[in-house]
Amino acid sequence: MYRYKYKYINLDMTKGIVVIGLLGTTLDAGKSPARWNRWRPTISLFQQEDMLIGRLELLYDRRHTNLAKHLVDDIALVSPETEVSLVQHNIADPWDFEEVYGALQDFALGYEFDPAAEDYLIHITTGSHVAQICLYLLTESRYLPGRLLQTSPPTKKDPGPGSTSIIDLDLSKYDNLAQRFETERDNATSYLKGGVETRNKAFNAMIERIEQVAIRSDAPVLLLGPTGAGKSHLAQRIYDLKKARHIVEGKFVSINCATIKGEQAMSVLFGHRRGFAGAATERRGLLREADKGVLFLDEIDELGMDEQAVMLDAIEHGRFYVQGSDREAQSNFQLIAGANTDLSAAVREGRFRADLFARLNLWMFQLPGLAERREDIEPNLEAELNKLMNRGESKIAFAADARRKYVKFAIDPSSPWSGNFRDLSASATRMATLSPRGRITAGIVDEEIARLKSQWSAGEQNDDFRLVVEVLGEAHASDLDRFDLVQLAEVIRTCRSVASLAAAGKELFAKSRRRRKSVNDSDRVKKYLAKFGLSWGDIAE
Repeated sequence: MYRYKYKYINLDMTKGIVVIGLLGTTLDAGKSPARWNRWRPTISLFQQEDMLIGRLELLYDRRHTNLAKHLVDDIALVSPETEVSLVQHNIADPWDFEEVYGALQDFALGYEFDPAAEDYLIHITTGSHVAQICLYLLTESRYLPGRLLQTSPPTKKDPGPGSTSIIDLDLSKYDNLAQRFETERDNATSYLKGGVETRNKAFNAMIERIEQVAIRSDAPVLLLGPTGAGKSHLAQRIYDLKKARHIVEGKFVSINCATIKGEQAMSVLFGHRRGFAGAATERRGLLREADKGVLFLDEIDELGMDEQAVMLDAIEHGRFYVQGSDREAQSNFQLIAGANTDLSAAVREGRFRADLFARLNLWMFQLPGLAERREDIEPNLEAELNKLMNRGESKIAFAADARRKYVKFAIDPSSPWSGNFRDLSASATRMATLSPRGRITAGIVDEEIARLKSQWSAGEQNDDFRLVVEVLGEAHASDLDRFDLVQLAEVIRTCRSVASLAAAGKELFAKSRRRRKSVNDSDRVKKYLAKFGLSWGDIAE
């Protein structure tokens, strides 16, 4: 153990001690003999009885060359065995964080460190606050492979050279602190998941990454996923987490873009002045409402091209024009966007701006549907019942056989959960409402399973019918047998997911291709479509 005043510091006595520090233009100054009667932080390092510094790397600005030379002479008087290297470190604006950090990082990158032979201490008492912060960051990130050294002036009780202390930033040595950080991170990810102990590894990994992004970035976030996957709830929780960490101070403002169209969309988003299009009052708009907060635009692909263009400027510059005004408004907000369609496909089809998509694509997360997270159905079901109990203050529970029956049905691959968590929440609500004295019986589960099956079947039929109507028209589609309708709908879906007839044939006839010596699957698809008076062009359009 190497003893400092008031502190015990772990230093390797077999290594040389090297201090890296900045010249203190005020605290280290002085030429008259009286300078020895006051505390100078750099000089105090060499007045410690039990601290032998082999080398000092003193960073200084050329404007203070004379002061640096005087300080070197004084160090030689106090500690003649110490080597002092003067390192010119020119900074135009010592309060410009980017300039200061860049200059100190350049020094660190160009310095030949030898940790095996030398112990490095980074003196953070001198220099501007900006420089001290930069030294801390460079040490924490190991650009400077050492420990922080802090000097303090003497006190009335101890009028000596002052005290020193060393801060080791290797958090792995602080078990309790590391455990605290881990607990805080776990709490944050649990909050983003709504307090549900989810079991899907991919989903859990995604939530952990979202937690990192939410804390460290104010760039736009894009949440993709089917309707009912939880995009709105997750956006709200991201905001709540940022608010709790004092990262944002404004409001959470949310809107579904499918509910606003045309001029209304411009006014709702960007506001309008009084008198615009006959408006009796001024409208602030959602962007200004979200200033210093978070704006969530669900189904952002429903925005028109004009709104997309203005939104891009607002994201990049924080400025936009209010309807009816020739003066720019400002708003500093973070955007979270949601979409249940493939935005890259919308870009290719000309329905979504490529530059806006590129801006949103920095942090893009694909939320899986409930059918892709079947292992999470049971804990989410339990969470839904707990919510209902908290609202109604009465106990709700499954009978053992009823729980087994419902969970078996819920996790079966044949259950599509097309409405995702909305289906699950509605299902739990119905069963809880119908349960006598809060006990969900097997009979109630049977009734609910039948209801869900009927609901999903009707939905699938409606989806098939709508798809065929797009290409054949409602009259022709209505004349098709159910068998032909389902088959044609699947062929249309496949054709629209690939780039050519040949690719569609490979997808549709993948199994039988293996059993045939010669194949012409594109012709098979072409002839099948011709039965309905359709061509590849009709499907693609």
